[in-house]
Amino acid sequence: MSQIKISDADFERFRDYFYRKTGIYFGDSKRYFVDKRLIERIKATGHRNFRSYFTFMRFQASGKEFQELVNLMTVNETYFFREEYQLKCMVESVLPEIVQRKKKELIRIWSIPCSTGEEPYSIAIYLLEYWPLIDEVDVEIVASDIDTKVLEKSKQGIYNSRSVQYLPREILRKYFKQLSGGRYLIDQDLREAIDFRQINICDFEDTKKMRDFDLIFCRNLLIYFDDVSRRKAAEAFYDSLNPGGIIFLGHSESMSRITSLFKVRKFPQAIVYQKPLTTWR
Repeated sequence: MSQIKISDADFERFRDYFYRKTGIYFGDSKRYFVDKRLIERIKATGHRNFRSYFTFMRFQASGKEFQELVNLMTVNETYFFREEYQLKCMVESVLPEIVQRKKKELIRIWSIPCSTGEEPYSIAIYLLEYWPLIDEVDVEIVASDIDTKVLEKSKQGIYNSRSVQYLPREILRKYFKQLSGGRYLIDQDLREAIDFRQINICDFEDTKKMRDFDLIFCRNLLIYFDDVSRRKAAEAFYDSLNPGGIIFLGHSESMSRITSLFKVRKFPQAIVYQKPLTTWR
């Protein structure tokens, strides 16, 4: 069992399959990362080689093993108040525009990928602490990820000291309960306020359920996609947003290099991408 090897052909076969299912493309530089996790699952499921395991995984009716692989292959490292300048942009520049347009109707925010929950909880805390209209306007936050294990962790709301290291002390005291072992449990009201769902952004059946959003936070996801998958994701976000809706990307990402569907908006705090108020789709 210790001699299990992933050949070049095996790697390419798995890479193509995983890409078709998730839109995530592993370049050759990720070979060690992919091989290590594939061998881990081959051993854990009692198979003797890649071919046997790959056949089992592909044709398993429940899809459970494929989901195990997705959970292993996706990177889920984040922390509270990451790229805080975008949260400031949300409350100081973007939301005032949206409220003026929607006349204080419900505002819907989508966080994808939400990983272990730091981003959607950060959005909720930022609204509570820094948005003066939070008591006058209803806000719904939907958080999604392709990884079922991180969704469970999100719902549990327990974090280590690294995840909360950039939170102001007063915020930490106000919204978290300190547990043993340097862990922190986020407030129950916040845990119940976020709607966590499993969504594969490259699955049309998944994304067509996600409609009527005003804001989307999709930070540091598209960097794992190739050009084709990025365009599909951009079109899915376009369909999910209301006219005038805004999408925040990671600091190294740009929608302008993917599609012309969105208008670039430069606010004092951040650059964002807006679905035009008059749409053609």
